[in-house]
Amino acid sequence: MGEQAPRESRSRLRGWWTVAVLTLAYTFAFVDRQVISLLVTPIKRDLGLSDTQLSLLMGLSFALFYTLIGVLIGPLADRGSRRGLAAGGFVLWSAMTAACGMAKSFGGLFLARMGVGVGEAALSPAAYSMIADEIPAERRATALGVYSSGIYLGSSLAISLGGALVHRAGTSEMVELPLIGAVRPWQAVFLLLGASGIVAALLFATVREPPRRAPASREGWGALIAFYRERRGFLWGHHGGFALLSLAGYATAYWIPTFLERRHGWSPATIGEIYGPIVLVAGVLGVVGGGRIADRLKRRGVLDANLRVALAAALLLAPLGAAFPWVDSPRTCAVLLALFTCASSLPWGVAAAALADAVPDRMRGQVSAVYLLAINAVGLGLGPTLVALVTDHVFADEKSLHLSLASTVPLIEIAAALTLFLGLPAYRASVARLESAARGS
Repeated sequence: MGEQAPRESRSRLRGWWTVAVLTLAYTFAFVDRQVISLLVTPIKRDLGLSDTQLSLLMGLSFALFYTLIGVLIGPLADRGSRRGLAAGGFVLWSAMTAACGMAKSFGGLFLARMGVGVGEAALSPAAYSMIADEIPAERRATALGVYSSGIYLGSSLAISLGGALVHRAGTSEMVELPLIGAVRPWQAVFLLLGASGIVAALLFATVREPPRRAPASREGWGALIAFYRERRGFLWGHHGGFALLSLAGYATAYWIPTFLERRHGWSPATIGEIYGPIVLVAGVLGVVGGGRIADRLKRRGVLDANLRVALAAALLLAPLGAAFPWVDSPRTCAVLLALFTCASSLPWGVAAAALADAVPDRMRGQVSAVYLLAINAVGLGLGPTLVALVTDHVFADEKSLHLSLASTVPLIEIAAALTLFLGLPAYRASVARLESAARGS
């Protein structure tokens, strides 16, 4: 008995250290993924691109292989070394981020962004599986909320660091970097981020491969398809609802910096100084708070707590998404953006926790990969481009970006709320079924 408490304490610390390293990796992933949103103006100028072409660099180029490779990686997360998978992906996407900094054309930048997507596809299937095996079920939504805070830590750093670096470069046409020579300021941002990520990936040497709670499925894709048919009410409601939330999320995340520049005249430095901290504070509070709310509701016997939190967020986001693009006051806009960001972040810890609570351990990696395909193919693949197409072809004026946001985001949020609501009964049944099977074993 005397040795058991220290052993359990060490196990808890080891589990939360794993969560911390994975969160750091996810933070880097979102810095590398979203820093392009602050570099729209200089890239557009230097490469002669339209908003629609920029949106393809933001979304489709990344999502194209991120989604496809993610599905193939899902079985590896169920059977192979998840630590090695996550670390290898970290190194690859960091190297490809640096390659973005060497690009001199739309085609070269498009290919490099595809490479970033290939690397990042390895992280979340491995991370979800590792966290589920390291952290007890009663704290799982909180742990996954901490991991998902990397979205907002990374987005905030992308905005703040990107703005600071662009401002520091000033009006210089070129920046001198050691060993590389003269590059454009936006290219220097990609190069520095890529090099930093490769160094940070060494931290995975301090993480252990957690023991699996259950053996992985060996039944292949046929079993996965059969599982989706059997649980289609829950899984399509879950994947569809979160895909729509992702669509609205990426539609705003990639265009808000440019919106602030065009609508309110903010410079990249001002955007970094004001909007960066908003994303950091409101985003982290929302994603971690959403997980904690769901965990408390579950302890009170609310089986569908995870989806209820996401549904409440969607209902809050519809009016907020309609309001912030319209206001003329920059201060009021900043307040509304803080509320919008907090509500936007609420669903992303509970999304993964919902799968952990309702999907058998042996299939968690595969189902997580399909979920990631859904939210990224729809959200990242279509979100930035949807807004750009409305701006370029409906309003035909880049200064009407605020109208594009206000006319698309609220409708998407309403559709997300309806889809999640329709999936609640099937989700409750799936959670109850898994809990009953656990008690029986």
